[in-house]
Order: sequence, then structure tokens, then C-alpha cells
Amino acid sequence: MIDFWVKGVRCMANGNKSIRSSLFVLSLCILLPLTALPQARAEMPSAKPYALSYVGDMRYHKALYEDTFIKVARDNDLGYVELRAANPYIDPWMPGEDTEIVLPTRHMLPDAPREGIVINLPEQRLYAFVTPGQQPVTHPIGVGREGLATPTGKTKVVRKKIGPVWRPTPRMREEDPSLPVQIGPGSDNPLGTHALYLGWPEYAIHGTNKPFGIGRRVSSGCIRMYPEDIVTFFDLIPEGTPVTVVDQPVKVGWIDNALYIEAHPSMAQSFDTEEDGKVHSYEFTPKDMAVLMHEAGVYADLIDWETVREVARTRRGIPVRIAEKPAQDHRGEAGEPHEGNRS
Repeated sequence: MIDFWVKGVRCMANGNKSIRSSLFVLSLCILLPLTALPQARAEMPSAKPYALSYVGDMRYHKALYEDTFIKVARDNDLGYVELRAANPYIDPWMPGEDTEIVLPTRHMLPDAPREGIVINLPEQRLYAFVTPGQQPVTHPIGVGREGLATPTGKTKVVRKKIGPVWRPTPRMREEDPSLPVQIGPGSDNPLGTHALYLGWPEYAIHGTNKPFGIGRRVSSGCIRMYPEDIVTFFDLIPEGTPVTVVDQPVKVGWIDNALYIEAHPSMAQSFDTEEDGKVHSYEFTPKDMAVLMHEAGVYADLIDWETVREVARTRRGIPVRIAEKPAQDHRGEAGEPHEGNRS
């Protein structure tokens, strides 16, 4: 092939100059894909993961007369318990007109690979890293109730279905013999309008016909989403997407030069928070401490431990600053805090 084009160019050596030029350019177009292009593709850099330790910014809402926490939560894509935890002294059913409600819309990211879907059970929220390098899509979720907890670990989306059919498990039908064998698409379907089935049998991320359960531990183990969220989420997530489920009530990360901690009610504490907005037991595990010290690195001696204890006690699910690097600090790079993922 190459010899053919070389001979052709030589034959035109004494001919028209413009023809010779055109033939030479055409020769390059034929040859380049065989040589230069594969090398260029091999040198293309891969996209870097999302680098910041958080997503979103805090917001506030001035309550209307008709507001309830269930309504405010759904209007702002929040879960019930996370809104209750952030506002422990406000009546969730009658907040009162003009009452300022804290909207916990800034979230430190869980310590997990920044790919696919990451679900953090205590905060009852998922993060979907749809586009490499860009901030994740995040939505509140409902998770498994006590005795039917959503499992932790790694799996993936194995198939997707619009208009799923709900089939009660044998356990469900034993508890409630009146349940039908199955429920097809429609307003009575507990799976809602869309479902993403996981590699774990009988588990899925799906919509719901009971949106008041989002942000609460009420499911049989599946992950529920608001009806409006699952529709857009369904289109974003292809089959084969990895899913990582973690149990991390305490998250830590750097925002600019300040270290922040965010503590949510643990899975057991979430019932107290749902009931009266508060937790009734102090809990800061060795694992929580290890996460904090790792992220603090060489700045651990600057941590405000009184604030850490208060955050661990109240668990409002809001990022709180607990340390700050000194201005123009030049400490060694070993143990240097960072905003990227630790995994």
C-alpha cells in the first residue's frame, strides 16, 4: 500500500504542481491513521476524579404558614430525618410562619471511591459520579428498617426497568397474607415508576408510591427515591454502573484551609432523631477517630476538641469547622491534608 502511493507521487513529479500537492496531501490522509493517530490516542490523559471534599452549599428557608418538614424536605430534595436533625428545636408539623429553617444542603463526601454510585446509609443519601471530574449528583433516599437493613459492600446495576412489577417476597406474604402475588405498573406499585436492579438479589434502587418515607428507615432493604428523582436518575445511570454502600455517620474533609466534620445520627440513633429531633446517646467510635486523625494529618494539634465533642453529641448533619491551617504555613508534605478522596 505504501509503495503504491510512493510510486504514484514519483510518476507525477514532472506533472502539474497542484496535482502533485493534492496527491501528496491525500497520501498523508491515508497514511496517518496507520501511524500517528494510534500514538495520539494512547497519549490522551484520563479524566481526573472530582477533587473537592464536599458538594453543595448551605441554604435557609423561611417557613410558610402551611409548611411541614415533609413538604420542605421534598421541595428541597432533602430527607425527613436529615431536615429534622438540622432543626431539632422546630416543630416538624407546625414550624410556624416566618420561622427560619436550616436546609442541610452542603454535604461532605463519604470516604469511598469516586466512581459510579456511592450510598451512605446513616445520612440516607446517594452520590452518583456521572461525569469524571465533575461534582456528583446527589439525592436523599429511604433505606432498610431495623431487622431488614440495607447491606453494605460493593455491587453494580445489573438491569433497568421502566414500569417494574413488584412481587412480595415469601417473608412479606407470610407477615401479610393479604398481599397479592404481584402488582403491575400503576399508582399502587411500591417500586414506583422506575427501578435499577442491583447484583444483590431482591435489592434495587427504585421510586416509591409513599414519598413521605424518603429520608427514613422504612423499606425492606431496598433504596427508595422521590418519584421525581428516580425519573431523572434512571436516565443518568447505565447498566453495569458500580455501586458502593457504606455506613459512615461521621465524615471529615478540608474546604480550602479549614478542616470540617459532619456527623449524622447512626443507624440506631436515627429513630430517636425521627421521633424528637435529637439523639440520646453519645457515640464516637475508634473508626470515627481514625478518620478524623487521618484527614487532619500534621494539623491534628490544631483541632478544636470541644467543638468535635459537641458535633458528635448533637449530630445535626451539618459540616462544622474544627481546625484551620495557620496563614503561610509551610509544614512538610508528609501527612499533608488534601481535598481528594482517600481511597
